[in-house]
Amino acid sequence: MALTGRAALLAALGSVPVGIWDPSWTGILAVNAPLAVACVCDFALAAPVRRLGLTRSGDTSARLGDTADVTLTVTNPSRRTLKAQLRDAWPPSSWQPGTEVQASRHRLTVPAGERRRVTTRLRPTRRGDRQADRVTIRSYGPLGLFTRQGTHKVPWTVRVLPPFTSRKHLPSKLARLRELDGRTSVLTRGEGTEFDSLREYVPGDDTRSIDWRATARQSAVAVRTWRPERDRHILVVLDTGRTSAGRVGDIPRLDASLDAALLLAALASRAGDRVDLLAYDRRVRAIVQGRTARDVLPSLVNAMATLEPELVETDARGLTATALRTAPRRSLIVLLTTLDAAPVEEGLLPVLPQLTQRHTVLLASVSDPHVSRMAASRGNTEAVYEAAAAAQAQSERHRTAEQLRRHGVTVVDATPDELAPALADAYLALKTAGRL
Repeated sequence: MALTGRAALLAALGSVPVGIWDPSWTGILAVNAPLAVACVCDFALAAPVRRLGLTRSGDTSARLGDTADVTLTVTNPSRRTLKAQLRDAWPPSSWQPGTEVQASRHRLTVPAGERRRVTTRLRPTRRGDRQADRVTIRSYGPLGLFTRQGTHKVPWTVRVLPPFTSRKHLPSKLARLRELDGRTSVLTRGEGTEFDSLREYVPGDDTRSIDWRATARQSAVAVRTWRPERDRHILVVLDTGRTSAGRVGDIPRLDASLDAALLLAALASRAGDRVDLLAYDRRVRAIVQGRTARDVLPSLVNAMATLEPELVETDARGLTATALRTAPRRSLIVLLTTLDAAPVEEGLLPVLPQLTQRHTVLLASVSDPHVSRMAASRGNTEAVYEAAAAAQAQSERHRTAEQLRRHGVTVVDATPDELAPALADAYLALKTAGRL
């Protein structure tokens, strides 16, 4: 911060110590009088900082990994030209490590009575809301000897949304959905499917789909086509308790669950089903209900942006009761949680019958690929011990999954990269079987 007054002047002279005034310094000042005059003039000619007008505009949201541009407009109402260095401060997670200094600092010149714009490019490294901090401006005089400095509060918020990396799988899942809907030559029939239309028989069609009455009225053999039932209700339940905070690779388990939930919601909304969201640990963290097919995905993305794992044990009874209130009619409940033995056996299994007797339940969990690599490792004593520990962990996980299946739960256990497509496939399989 720049010094002011007599102390600043003496410090700028370079040969006079800052402290108590001594008459013997008069001669030194007389020698440096031209420099003193230059400093005083430089300070006087520097444009004032506190009178500046600052406003913001630009992006209010961005996906994690993308950039967001926030523009700061600086208006100079004084009669002096502003030559300044500006620092636009944001939280550290607003940039990649090591790029903050370059991205947040700007040099600008604003003539008297005019305005100029500077753009700060953010590249956030975490989900959630990023709020602008202070804007610090250092105004230089014509000679650059003295400066005026001040700060301004210019509020702005950028919401960092989930990246939705699994959207690359959406085209293939939609193609499979069109097959189930009878829009292609590959037709399926499920226990809960609806009659769609009649068409001419082609070799390979299921003979059970032949409509003999329609065949008798025309010269060609007619077969019935079927499509899965629409307007089913799907409730996605995100467990945001302590187990969702565990990191698998470079991301928390919760982030992998969010990505899988977004792919499922995008697919189900295209299939004509209604999708709701509930995030819960010991209380409701987020809820999305009653959105149309067009609005459901933006609503889910916005609600998920601020979700963070809570370091508390999930209340399974509270979660079950809230899910039942949120889905009063028969629904598909997709529970994104852990397959660890203790939380499932002590928390979920005792209350699971309340869900399964009224709803179809699908549980999806994130597995750690490192455990699979450990189980396959050999070569030395340490690797063998690691393989034994990994095999035991896998065995407990499989046993927990089997317990859930015996209660009628469909279980999906996959790595972060495979969880989203695996969950979408499980949803399509349930539609094919007419279980929705």
